[in-house]
Amino acid sequence: MTKTLERYQRCSFNLQDNSVEHETQSWYQEVSKLKGKYDSLQRTQRHLLGEDLGALSVKELQNLEKQLEGALAQTRQRKTQIMNEQMEELRRKERHLGDVNEQLKMKVSLELSSLQADGQDFRNLPCSWNTTTASAGNTIFALHPPQPNPMDCDNEQILQIGYSLPLSLSLDMFFALGKKPLK
Repeated sequence: MTKTLERYQRCSFNLQDNSVEHETQSWYQEVSKLKGKYDSLQRTQRHLLGEDLGALSVKELQNLEKQLEGALAQTRQRKTQIMNEQMEELRRKERHLGDVNEQLKMKVSLELSSLQADGQDFRNLPCSWNTTTASAGNTIFALHPPQPNPMDCDNEQILQIGYSLPLSLSLDMFFALGKKPLK
C-alpha cells in the first residue's frame, strides 16, 4: 500500500510541476503574441500619421490610402448625421417657439378685444416693458436694458475721418519745413 501511495504522490507532483510549467509557457506565448500585436499597431499608427512611409511598397501605400479614405468617409458621414440631428432639434425648438408665439398673439388679441369691448383705449394703459425680465409660457427670460441707437447723430458731433488743413496753413508748413509744394 505504501508503494502505491508513493507512486501516486510522485505522479501527482509531476502533474502539478508539468501544469505550472505548461501554464508558464502559455503565458509566455500570450505575452509574445500581445507584444507583436502592440508593435504592429504602433507601426500602423505611425503609417496612418504619415510617418515611416519610406519602407512601404506601392501596394501597401495604396492600401493605406484606401484606409484613410474609408476613415474620412466614415467621419464625414458621422458629422453629417450629427448635423442633421442638430437641425432636427432646432426645427423642433422653432416649432415650439412658433406655438408659444401664436399663444401669446392669441392672448394679446383677446386682451385687446376685451379692452376695446369695455371701451378702454389700450394706448393709455400703464406699460410694463421697462422690466428686466419677460416670460413666455413657463420660461422667464432676462431682458437687456435699452441701448441708444448708434446711427442717431442728432446731438452728437459727427466723426470726421482724415485730417485736412486749410490750404494757406498747409502751404506755410511746407515753406517752414523747407519743402516746395507740388503743383
